[in-house]
Parts: sequence; C-alpha cells; structure tokens
Amino acid sequence: MGRYLLGRLGQNVVLLWLVSMIGFGVLYLAPGGPLSQFAMVPGMSQEDIARIAQQMGLDRPLPVQYWEWFTRLLMGDWGRSYRDSQPVLHVIGSHLWATLELMITATIIAIFLGVWIGVMGAIRRYSFFDSLATIGAMIALSIPTFWFGLVTIYIFSVKLGWLPPGNRYTIGDASFWDYLHHLIAPSLVLALVEVAVWSRYMRASILDVINQDFIRTARAKGLPERQILLRHAMRNALIPMITLAGLQIPTLLGGALVTETVFTWPGMGRLFLDSLSYRDYPVVMGILVFSAIMVLVGNLLADLLCAIVDPRIRLD
Repeated sequence: MGRYLLGRLGQNVVLLWLVSMIGFGVLYLAPGGPLSQFAMVPGMSQEDIARIAQQMGLDRPLPVQYWEWFTRLLMGDWGRSYRDSQPVLHVIGSHLWATLELMITATIIAIFLGVWIGVMGAIRRYSFFDSLATIGAMIALSIPTFWFGLVTIYIFSVKLGWLPPGNRYTIGDASFWDYLHHLIAPSLVLALVEVAVWSRYMRASILDVINQDFIRTARAKGLPERQILLRHAMRNALIPMITLAGLQIPTLLGGALVTETVFTWPGMGRLFLDSLSYRDYPVVMGILVFSAIMVLVGNLLADLLCAIVDPRIRLD
C-alpha cells in the first residue's frame, strides 16, 4: 500500500505539472493577453503599459514566467489577483465553500436517487418503471444543463414563486432555512445529469452481479431475496460506482460553472468566468490548478476505497 501511494503521488505531481504548463501556455498565448485591459484605460500610453509589464514580470520570456510562477506555487505563493491585488488563495477561498456546498448537496442527491433508480430498474428490468427511467436518463444527458436551469427558474420562480431565482441567500436574512431555500434549485439542476449517469451505471452493475454464480448459490441456499440484494449484490455492484464517483468530479466542476452562472451563485465557477472576462490570469490559473488537485485527489481516494470495499483488490 505504501509503495502504491508513493507511486500515485509521484504520478499526480507530474500530471499537475503538465496541466499547469499547458494551461499557463494557452492562457498567456491567447489573443489580447493580460495587458489588454490596461490598453483600454483612457490616457494610457505605451510607455505606461511597458512599465506595468515590467513591474508584473510580463516582459520576460514565457518559459521564465512559467518557471517563476510554478516555483512560487510549490512554495504556497499562488500570486495576486490583477483585479484587486488580493492573494489568489484568498480569492479562491472566499468562493470555495459556495461551490463545495453546491457540489456536495448535488452529489448526495445524485447518489441516493441514482442508486435507487438503478437498483429498481435492474430488479424490474423491462418494466414500465425501467423504461421510464431509461427515457428520463437519455433526456437528462441530451439537453444542456443551462436549459434545465432556465426552465427551473421560469417554472418554480417566475410562474409558481416557490423558489428564489438565484443568489445564495436573501440580503438581510442569513438564516439556515434561507440558505437551504436558495440551495434547492441549483443543486437539483446540477444533480440531474449525475442522477442519470449513476442510475445507468448502477443498473448495469446490478444486472452484471445478479447473474454471477455466488448469487445463484445464495438463492439455492434459500436466502431471502432482500438479503441477497443488500448483502451480496449491492456490495459487489458498488465497486465500479466508487470509481465512477472519482471520475465524476470533473463533470461536477463543469456543471457547477454553468449552474452558478445561471443561478448567479457566488462560487468558483462564476469566479472563473468573471476572471476570464477580466483577464485576471493568476486567479484563472489558480482555479485550474485547484480543480486539477481536486480531480487527482478524488481519483486516488476512489482507488483506495475500492481496495477497502473489495479485499481482493491489491494496490501493491
């Protein structure tokens, strides 16, 4: 186990370096560049722009800029925002919990609904419920998330008035129930695609397990069907689902970006789009690196959990 962890940590460091290098190059080679915002300021001369570039270190070759930025990153200095000169870690931290709040709630909803729908679809294969779940999953996977968000706002906020159209809380009311009231719509929209994915994978996994020899043996011994499903089939069917949970982190991050924009949710997704429009590249790079770290850590935890759930899996 120790050798496996060291090997994976080494791989993750290399992957993080590659992601940061590619992201840094793409951002700084994009048309305009970080100095374009200063060129639009009235009365700004070329000499002023050149002086700003020198102060920010943007007049140096791109490999030199990247190496200086990456070495500072490893030391815990992620740079400062071009927008308000705040440390990048502080800017990300001020928006992080809002995104985690949304992602955790959506994941809990997706796991409970997706697993239940998948199991019911598997044990009632080809029934009306299974057909309805399949059609619903295909619709959820085919239609863009932002469309579901706009429809949710129109129906439940504009027409029915049941839910607020956006934001994280009502100004002047920071109670728990107000937070929860604002969290319902964006978390359900973000969880919709995840429910479709989890239900399809869970259905396929259960169908694969219940046809195994050990399930037939359990039935031959006269064990109740409920005990066979919960104690034997579910445990083995959850192994690929744990791996899926780690792989779903990028999907959640991408969905959070769209959902936060539609519902004006003050999280990292909205911060990412605002920073891109302002060309605040240190914050954009900080979000890219932080997202990459979340994905790598999620995949590593998924591998470790698979080994815990199924002792037959050996990581060494």
